[in-house]
Amino acid sequence: MRLFNRITLRTPESVELEFTLAGIGNRALALAIDYLIWGIILALVFTCWAIASTQFPILQGNAPRQWIAAIAFLLGFAVYVGYFVYFETLWQGQTPGKRWTKIRVIREDGRPTGLQQAALRALLRPVDDLFSIGAWCIMLGAKEKRLGDWVAGTLVIQEDRLVAAANFPLSKEAQAIADRLLVTTNIAALIPDDFAVIREYLQRRKVMESNAKLKLSRQLAQQVQNIIELEGSMSGITDDVFLEAIYLAYQQQSN
Repeated sequence: MRLFNRITLRTPESVELEFTLAGIGNRALALAIDYLIWGIILALVFTCWAIASTQFPILQGNAPRQWIAAIAFLLGFAVYVGYFVYFETLWQGQTPGKRWTKIRVIREDGRPTGLQQAALRALLRPVDDLFSIGAWCIMLGAKEKRLGDWVAGTLVIQEDRLVAAANFPLSKEAQAIADRLLVTTNIAALIPDDFAVIREYLQRRKVMESNAKLKLSRQLAQQVQNIIELEGSMSGITDDVFLEAIYLAYQQQSN
C-alpha cells in the first residue's frame, strides 16, 4: 500500500522511468506558498500604481478612473500569469512553492517543461481555481492532473529521490574525471530526471544490442554536455566512461 501514486513514463531515449506523483497535499501547500508570494508582489505593484496615478490630475475624473481600474485588472492578471510562467520556465518546472515542497512539473515523456507548457498551465489556472475544479480533477484522476495539466501535457511529481549506491560496475578513471567535471562544468544544471536516465542506461547497457548501445550512449553524452555547458570534447574518453563520471559527479554534488 502506497501513500502516493506512482507512474512509469518512457523517455524519448526509450528509457522507462518511474515517478511518484506529487499528491494533492503537496500541491496545495506549494500553491499556498506561491499565492502568498504572488500576493506580496501584487500589493507592491498596486501600491506603486496607486502612487503614480495620483501624480496626474487628468486621471482624477470618473472616466479615467474606469480606465485605471481596467488597466489595474490587466496588470494584476499579467503578474498572476507571469509569476508562474517565469518560474516554471526558468526553474525547469518549479516555482518557489514547488521548490519548497520538493515537487516539479514535467512533460508526459519525462522531459522538463518549457515556455509553452508553463504558459498553458498558468492561463488555465483561474479555471482550475474556480469552484476547486482543479483540486477535484487531481483527487479523482489516476494521473492527478488538473485541467491545465491535461491541456499542457504535463504531470507534477515528487522531486526528492534517494540516490542509491551503484549496482553496476564503474571504471577506475570515472572518479578522477568526475572530480574534474565538478570543478570545470555546471553539474548543478542536471535535474533528477537527467540523473535517472543516465542511471537507467548504466544499469541496462550490458543487455543492450551493440549498435543500439553505441547510439544511445552518444546521444545521452551529447545531451549532458550541452546541459552542463562542457566546452570542447572529452578526448580519449568513451561515452560510457563520461556518463559514469557524470553519475558520480551528480551524487557528489547532491551530498
